[in-house]
Amino acid sequence: MAALPLLRWGASSLHAHFSPTPPRRLFSALRQPPAAGRYEPGSRVMLKGMDYPELEKWEQSQGFRPGQAMMLWKCLYGNNVWAHCHNELAGLNKDLRKMISDHADLKALTIKDIITASDGTRKILFSLEDASVIETVVIPSARGRTTVCVSSQVGCAMNCQFCFTGRMGLRKHLSTAEIVEQAVFARKLFSDEFDTITNVVFMGMGEPLHNVDNVIKASSIMVDEQGLQFSPRKVTVSTSGLVPEIKRFLNESNCDLAVSLNATTDEVRDWIMPINRRYNLSMLLGTLREELRLRPKSIVLFEYVMLSGVNDSVDDAKRLTELVHGIPCKINLISFNPHSGSQFKPTPDENIIEFRNMLIQSGLTVMVRLSRGDDQMAACGQLGEPGDYQLPLLRVPEKFQVAL
Repeated sequence: MAALPLLRWGASSLHAHFSPTPPRRLFSALRQPPAAGRYEPGSRVMLKGMDYPELEKWEQSQGFRPGQAMMLWKCLYGNNVWAHCHNELAGLNKDLRKMISDHADLKALTIKDIITASDGTRKILFSLEDASVIETVVIPSARGRTTVCVSSQVGCAMNCQFCFTGRMGLRKHLSTAEIVEQAVFARKLFSDEFDTITNVVFMGMGEPLHNVDNVIKASSIMVDEQGLQFSPRKVTVSTSGLVPEIKRFLNESNCDLAVSLNATTDEVRDWIMPINRRYNLSMLLGTLREELRLRPKSIVLFEYVMLSGVNDSVDDAKRLTELVHGIPCKINLISFNPHSGSQFKPTPDENIIEFRNMLIQSGLTVMVRLSRGDDQMAACGQLGEPGDYQLPLLRVPEKFQVAL
């Protein structure tokens, strides 16, 4: 789901029919894929699938000195080069360039189309080697911040009922190189127009922590001080709530975590986010409370898509305050962006403000995310193209059928 921008309010600013999908089908999809981006001696490699130690080891195995690996690394990610072809490897000696041309690939993605929304948001459609298509969104801001929203999978296994990508089901996991190159392309294409790409959010197609190996590796490449140089505080990985992977991420990555919460009761979350049937609210929030206690400087961003008549009541606001008590966090309220086949309606703006104010009065820091790129299906929850095959919608609980 494409993201941002954010408007921030703190507490002090107040003064102013379809059968259910069998759960086992979802949960069997949660097995992790084999790690991608590794190389075998003598094989052709994808350079952007390697972190720096791997790149250095590979280059040495080809008979080159370690110092040349840093020069190559900077051609890929630094020095405003962002090389996508061998001709762009300026500064490398002839023998190294020939070896790379013979044994390595630099480009994992091919641009299929770039669509511009009325607000300036850009949606990039990339073709993969197997002809699959992923979408990446670049979101400029008048405040000097430009965010790239990257995808981590083709489709998604989570089947969140409010998300267009979720209708696709899971088609494949993206490799490390396919993830990293979205950010590289964003900088190469738009740095002149938007000054620089400052933020990365893993909120595009897919559940990032379902592809945890490649996401952790890709995010580490993005924040490398000799490479793309994104601040870890400006790279945010979002999840629907895969508890074991959350623990791993918090222990292995220094990037920020966002959790897509979207409900204050298990009844509602079981319906709109089937992953809750495995990792319920108590388990999810208990894990965050415990893990963040060990990281005093860390916070979690709770994302909350507001669905009219479903999760936007006064009682929901009260429960949300209680649920996150003791967890260092910020709350990000998101207006639902309609899409084809959607059964939900967005909460009216005035109700979102009222909901926000109740949370602020409880001492929470709250942001409201404005829709960006929605006229070109580039906004939060609108990415992807389900096609002929779509995951089934889940049965609506009886008490919410009138609201829909």
